[in-house]
Amino acid sequence: MRNAALALGLIGGLVAMVVGFFGFGYTELVRHHHEIGETFGMVGEVELVRFASFFAPLLAIAGGAMARARALLGGILMLAAAGLMHQAFGFGVFTMFPIGFCLLGGILAIAARRPDEPRSHF
Repeated sequence: MRNAALALGLIGGLVAMVVGFFGFGYTELVRHHHEIGETFGMVGEVELVRFASFFAPLLAIAGGAMARARALLGGILMLAAAGLMHQAFGFGVFTMFPIGFCLLGGILAIAARRPDEPRSHF
């Protein structure tokens, strides 16, 4: 389950990065060319979209990478990435797979039966 969580987190993070590129790029395009925003629609919460465009893929990739060694923390990071993407971009045709991969990877990482080995962090 930890390996599946790792793969789902990495794939979800990479797809979320593509969504983030377009989300951040569209907010920049609308900022410089207002007529495009009037034609295709303005973004409601620009700062949330920009924040999620950067941090959601980071959380998903970091959570996936941590899923084998620190499953609980990796799962929490992937669930946070899924929630952040859903809040910023909604659930649509381009966001359903990264959100679903991060949710499933987070659930699998948290549900991994073998407990984490106690280690010193320093």
